[in-house]
Amino acid sequence: MQQMDRVGLILIGDELLSGKRVDRHLPHVAAVLTPRGQTVAWVRMVGDSQGDIVSELKQTRAAGLPVFCFGGIGATPDDCTRAAAAAAFGVALQRNQAAVAEIEQRFGDAAYPQRIRMADLPEGARLIPNPYNRIPGFSLEAHHFFPGFTDMAWPMLDWVLANHYPQAGEALCEVSVLVHGVVESRLLDLMERLAADHPGAKLFCLPKLPPGSVLELGFRGPRVSVDAALADLLTALRARAVAYTVSPAPD
Repeated sequence: MQQMDRVGLILIGDELLSGKRVDRHLPHVAAVLTPRGQTVAWVRMVGDSQGDIVSELKQTRAAGLPVFCFGGIGATPDDCTRAAAAAAFGVALQRNQAAVAEIEQRFGDAAYPQRIRMADLPEGARLIPNPYNRIPGFSLEAHHFFPGFTDMAWPMLDWVLANHYPQAGEALCEVSVLVHGVVESRLLDLMERLAADHPGAKLFCLPKLPPGSVLELGFRGPRVSVDAALADLLTALRARAVAYTVSPAPD
């Protein structure tokens, strides 16, 4: 199993870029990773263009992070992720006999001539089991390819995490306060000090509109680090006579 604390996501589909569908994978993956002490490092969204997907995969392969890729592994003409993955990794697209067996077990004679195309995978691909309909996803190095459908993809994601990536550390949590009547610039020096003094807690600042009315200021990270940073923040706000309320946030 490979230790990791950050992953990248690639979300594939013209329907995402056109706004016809709203992505649900990012919030789900983030929620799954948080209790494992892991985070999403970046997200890329690309349409159903083989050339564009090849370009993205070449870049993300060089980046060195595990990558979860959702969409485009079906059998319709717009599903070009399998061929793009083969091209990006410099291998042939070939019929994977283990995938053939899965698809034949599920569909019998109805697997031919169309569904069986989804067994055409990059050479050397490792299968990701699909409990929904047995049409597998696949992995190449640290890239893992899932269907776009959440009912299929999310159990497959759970399997990849359980079998390839152990928990990285403590569960992450988030806490924040709502600061009233100040703008960011008045607290910039404080934020810089807090970020330097508490490197284990990632500071965030979210101004609310209209400007100067409310500022959400908080931390994300392991519980011990976050609690220490929050206590320091509250002490500093009281010393400056700045009004605040603690805002509840999910762990």
